[in-house]
Amino acid sequence: MLENTLPQLEQLIEQILEKNNVLKAQVKELEQQKSDLMEENESLQLEVMESEEKQKQTSSSLENLLGKLQSAQEAS
Repeated sequence: MLENTLPQLEQLIEQILEKNNVLKAQVKELEQQKSDLMEENESLQLEVMESEEKQKQTSSSLENLLGKLQSAQEAS
């Protein structure tokens, strides 16, 4: 019985080690994907902030122009 048990244990240990290596590789890949997504997220957040700033500037310019037009119309 011991003759059968030892090879079975060795085989199971080898399978577990192989599975562990596969899982380590998957973890490494997922960590890289996470890192890439975090960088992309930061980039998109910066783009949104820049877009909001441009929108505020445009809105301010339009309000200025509207004020000037209203003043010119009142003066006429």
